Amino acid sequence: MNAKKILGLVLVAAGVLILVYRGFNYTKESHKATIGPFDFKVKEEEHVEVPTWAGIGAVIAGVALLVLPLKRGQ
Repeated sequence: MNAKKILGLVLVAAGVLILVYRGFNYTKESHKATIGPFDFKVKEEEHVEVPTWAGIGAVIAGVALLVLPLKRGQ
């Protein structure tokens, strides 16, 4: 299996994940304070929306890499 097919599979998998989950969450620490023996932290959960067109584009590009023949020698 060559690099083109591996990249195609990765793009198809990523595109399907984007279409299923529509984004991802992550937690960031925004404030931190230490008062004596006490440690206070404020963590905010952020949600990043990934556009549907990005998932569709990734799937199409991945399928194109898997289906189209590899050009050899010129």
